Amino acid sequence: MESVRAVLIDIDGVLTVSWQPLPGAVEALARIRGAGLGVVLVTNTTSRSRASIARTLSRAGFEVAVEDVLTAPAATAVHLAEHYPGARCALLNSGDVGADLGDITVADDDRVDVVVVGGAGPEFGYAALNRAFGQVQRGARLVAMHRNLYWRTDAGLQLDSGAFLLGLERAAQVEAEVTGKPSRAFFEAALSRLGAGADEALMVGDDVESDVLAAQRAGLTGVLVRTGKYRPETHENASGRPDHVVDSFADLPALLGLAQQ
Repeated sequence: MESVRAVLIDIDGVLTVSWQPLPGAVEALARIRGAGLGVVLVTNTTSRSRASIARTLSRAGFEVAVEDVLTAPAATAVHLAEHYPGARCALLNSGDVGADLGDITVADDDRVDVVVVGGAGPEFGYAALNRAFGQVQRGARLVAMHRNLYWRTDAGLQLDSGAFLLGLERAAQVEAEVTGKPSRAFFEAALSRLGAGADEALMVGDDVESDVLAAQRAGLTGVLVRTGKYRPETHENASGRPDHVVDSFADLPALLGLAQQ
């Protein structure tokens, strides 16, 4: 794969599970960087800021700086600034990502212009979802950081906000504007950081739809790993076929034809 200049990498389920490195992932990322390839970590994680993610990965042994991380909350901040400048936003999210949301005005009343749905957690109770439903019914736009149905932790698969988003969209008869994966704009933002074209890049992920097939539709080469949230039945019933499938991120240097260090 001599034409590859840039590698986009999902974090959760690819490099780590519950923020613990998967076998061989630290070494594989070091080999990719050592070969001079551009790297950006693209994640729908909504529970941590870019700085927190970079610190956590660095402590785990990965060579990662804040500038290497592109999160769905950071992409959401850009989207809101461009399309809804000065909007009052209701934020439904589990975790503290305020540092990545910039100057977004988060309101604590129902006089909002945009409802922003992040990642699921204890906050996604009936009252919060019903309040968001009412706000959208009254004319607020619906923006979602991602559509992930679930993610994997060391305790197994956990339900994510995409499952709730589907119901909210159906009930309110609207379609959310998605800012993270699988949004084409999200992949294009990552490529822009690296100064690479889609035909020079590949995306590595454990979600066949949001990570891999979405990247392929944006012109990148897709690589599905059989770790994290990967399930054979989801792979088999997917809307398309990944360009490549490997057992884990540790196999990526070999796929790229990189010599053993």
